[in-house]
Amino acid sequence: MTSLLLENGALRCELRPDLGGCIAGLWRGQQPVLQSTPAAELASVRVSGSYPLLPFSNRIGYRKLHWAGQDYVLPQNFAPEPHTIHGVAWERAWRVEEASASHAVLAYQHQADASWPFAFEGRQTIRLGHNALEMRLSITNRAAEAAPAGLGWHPYFAKSAQTRIQFAATGRWDMGADKLPTQRQPSPGLDTDCTRLDVDHCFDGWSGALQLTEGGLRLQVSSDLDCLVVFTTPGRDSIAIEPVSHVNNALALAQQAGQSPQSLGLRVLQAGETFSATMRIQMEKVA
Repeated sequence: MTSLLLENGALRCELRPDLGGCIAGLWRGQQPVLQSTPAAELASVRVSGSYPLLPFSNRIGYRKLHWAGQDYVLPQNFAPEPHTIHGVAWERAWRVEEASASHAVLAYQHQADASWPFAFEGRQTIRLGHNALEMRLSITNRAAEAAPAGLGWHPYFAKSAQTRIQFAATGRWDMGADKLPTQRQPSPGLDTDCTRLDVDHCFDGWSGALQLTEGGLRLQVSSDLDCLVVFTTPGRDSIAIEPVSHVNNALALAQQAGQSPQSLGLRVLQAGETFSATMRIQMEKVA
């Protein structure tokens, strides 16, 4: 096990580079901001505070990837679902390139394999400010040919009976029984208490700003990405708020509709090309 501790003022962030390059927990004083477990006790990336999504977010339907005239069958990595989910970087160890009291740089080198047939390099910069967590995530295509690419973050925020979410968007992709998007509906986003919220959708046209109030904390979540996946149910004590670069199952959706992958947010990176994005969680105490 390898772990890193970042601290700045009242903020504490614990990382597990060896466990999917994840954030084990984020606390303000003793209050958890994310779903948080001390790094030494964390057994699964799935119950971490946040993990990176590379080289795609959410699901590739029924594990079928079609690209540049080739068909690939990817592993089933979230049984019993029949899909491939969240890319490969969350399942692999990352290496520490830099570390200080309040920031870290993690890297992951992917060689083409059965899980993803295109080589790429992932890089995370995680920086803890006085009242904010700042993250930068990038993917560089290391294949000899153009390859599809996407990225994002999968943070789980703490949720209680007092939690409220507010953000603006222009559309929502409805989810079918198979957990894949079916159709796009106009949507202004969400402005609601989370107690009875039952949602598992990708919103597009996101403004890049979101406010979450929880337990006397006001959180401002911001990103330069314009898609947002939100997932929670009434019985959960967390809410997933995921800034991502593309719509769920974007490549298959684009092919079905005769559109370009880019129209749904998926990037096509040429050999050696890099795509980067940022996310920030700002925290302030409220009465």
